[in-house]
Amino acid sequence: MTTRIEARFEKCRREGRAALVTYVMAGDPDPETSLEILKSLPRAGADIVEFGLPFTDPMADGPAIQAAGLRALKVGQNTVKTLELVRRFREGDADTPVILMGYFNPIHTYGRDRFLVDARQAGVDGLIVVDLPPEEDDELCLPALEAGLAFIRLATPTTDDKRLPAVLANTAGFVYYVSITGITGMATPDFGKVAMAVERIKRHTPLPVVVGFGVKSGAHAAAVARGADGVVVGSALIDALNGTLDADDRATSRSVEAVTTLVKELSEGVRSVSKREAA
Repeated sequence: MTTRIEARFEKCRREGRAALVTYVMAGDPDPETSLEILKSLPRAGADIVEFGLPFTDPMADGPAIQAAGLRALKVGQNTVKTLELVRRFREGDADTPVILMGYFNPIHTYGRDRFLVDARQAGVDGLIVVDLPPEEDDELCLPALEAGLAFIRLATPTTDDKRLPAVLANTAGFVYYVSITGITGMATPDFGKVAMAVERIKRHTPLPVVVGFGVKSGAHAAAVARGADGVVVGSALIDALNGTLDADDRATSRSVEAVTTLVKELSEGVRSVSKREAA
């Protein structure tokens, strides 16, 4: 059976372009605004949505996403409520792939097997769990695959050809290439080096390769789209949202629009690059 993720990348291939993958934090700045933002992303041009699982100690996330997670936790967001938001999103959108991204601790606390069943039933398509290396595939990766959820692995600038096969061994859905060394949202990648890295990874796998960390504008998105199958944007969207919050970190009338305006710009950037021409 073709998954939503496979179907979406195939759609992008038919259209001759890269995919736009957008990340927002579940429950930020409150559950209802978070759901409204999630629903708005595909309408603004996102092809795949990543929904962050709030966690107190996110080792790979920069200040923007750390702050978003803390705002969500402050208003009581948890894994149960995050899955409920996905269910509510699915009531109006049966096609957009939803990826949960975060760390293993909340999943472990929830109960791995219970989480996999509930995530699948809620309409989740895949997982990105930053702190589980291939050596621990038995912990979550293999059970997730058995449950019908893609387990999406990260490759980085320090993932050499010796390490790459282990990273790719049980990866499904797509490969997420981290374009910089360090945390999210803190630097702009060298787009030439990114294209070469993507080309190297694609020699090892037929899976789509998407690139994230450091993409902040439509121009950045276009630069990445020339060499990658997809472009991931997260911190810039969180920053756009944060810029509209009031002094008590509450949403304002501008909050959803600020996010969707940037997504539209990013979508235009991605769609400005013809993969047919590049081929």
